[in-house]
Amino acid sequence: MFIEKHGNGKNIYAGFHGWSGDHHTFDTLVSFLPPDSTFFSYDLPGCGNSPEPESWNSEHLTSMLLNSLQKIALNPITLIGNCSGAILGLMVAKKNHQLFSRLVLVDPFAYMPWYFSIFLNKYIGKHAYSLTFTNSVGRWITNVSLKAKRTEHSNLTKSFEKVNHTSVYQYLKILGEVEGAFQFKGLSMPIDILYGERTFNAVKNSIKIWKNVFPQANTYELKGAGHLPLEESAIHVAKILFKSQ
Repeated sequence: MFIEKHGNGKNIYAGFHGWSGDHHTFDTLVSFLPPDSTFFSYDLPGCGNSPEPESWNSEHLTSMLLNSLQKIALNPITLIGNCSGAILGLMVAKKNHQLFSRLVLVDPFAYMPWYFSIFLNKYIGKHAYSLTFTNSVGRWITNVSLKAKRTEHSNLTKSFEKVNHTSVYQYLKILGEVEGAFQFKGLSMPIDILYGERTFNAVKNSIKIWKNVFPQANTYELKGAGHLPLEESAIHVAKILFKSQ
């Protein structure tokens, strides 16, 4: 699994990117990294420079990620998960909560909204996905139609230009099988939840669910940001992520 390391300090951060992302998702945070910290930015299995896993199922993926995190955990880890990466992070934390000092969840869905479920329909799902994400016209139309959910300069579909679409679709299938947010209710470590002011309504509705799951969580609405806070509001994300340093 490919992991890019920044810094060499005792405070350990690890980043799980979201759907269609890679380790570059966290490049915007590197310049804010405190000198006593280390940031490990992941290419999740099948993404970026990481090979596909031997088996596409949640148990195998979370075991791979847990084993990798245990190797870098000289001290408890602050894990930042972006979008679907937040869910993967929670799944790993459920396996071994003692590995983490804190979780930072960025624009996380607590459930799969209907417009993603379409891509999993057994009759039209793969065709709908292909029309939407694997060709430039579909990506352009989708990005334009979602202009209210992003800033003027961000692009919600650009990351799909060079992805392994087999991997991206497999992640969608795995996320579609997640049992629901309340399976994580036992996690008691500090949790921060960040979301864009202009993000999807499903994310905003999810914040209420997450607060029921994690009463201890702090929530932050990032003014002006859409569904890509790491790109659209990096300085504010960094202030929250590195606030204890």
